[in-house]
Amino acid sequence: MEHFFSVLGIWLGALFTFAIFSFLYKDNPFYKIAEQIFVGLSAGYWFVYTIYFILIPNLFNPLTQDISANWIKLFPAALGVMMLMRLIPKIEWVSRFPIALVIGTTSGVFFLRYLKSDVINQLTATIINPFQGTDWVVIIGKCLLIIGTLTGVIYFYFSKKHEGAFGVTAKIGIYFLMVSFGAAFGYTAMARISLLIGRLQFLLGDWLGIISP
Repeated sequence: MEHFFSVLGIWLGALFTFAIFSFLYKDNPFYKIAEQIFVGLSAGYWFVYTIYFILIPNLFNPLTQDISANWIKLFPAALGVMMLMRLIPKIEWVSRFPIALVIGTTSGVFFLRYLKSDVINQLTATIINPFQGTDWVVIIGKCLLIIGTLTGVIYFYFSKKHEGAFGVTAKIGIYFLMVSFGAAFGYTAMARISLLIGRLQFLLGDWLGIISP
């Protein structure tokens, strides 16, 4: 029986993979069915995961064991219930308060995180001596980092017309920005290609057995 379900899972995985790939030809019912099943399974999985690995250990167990020592957890519980009020049209306005609190808190936390990682660290990297050390690759990298940061900032300075030496500097900043955007896009494309390779390995290995899985 266990072998049967294992084989059934492999065949279902292969069929759903082909159903998703069929979108490369055109939108069709097979793709829509596979998409809806995937979304439904994902929602169900994360719903169960949230209950058993977040709510029960972090809320229900502490409150049932010793509510006097964990009474502070009643506040996030109340906010969670208030957020569910969005499902009731007459009192959906109640959900705005916890949503605003979550968005505000998240914005503050991520602002500090990005300020440290994207601003302070980059500023620190631009004020160091680029000619320290003997590795010429590292030296060139530090120089490019300084030039790219300064020219990129100059490009976004719109209080002065981009002409003459100032315009040339801003144009250099554009080149650095394009290289940065291209690298980010290439990284995203490589991530998608990795997913494609994983599916092909599944089809040729687990399903057809042509290659070793």
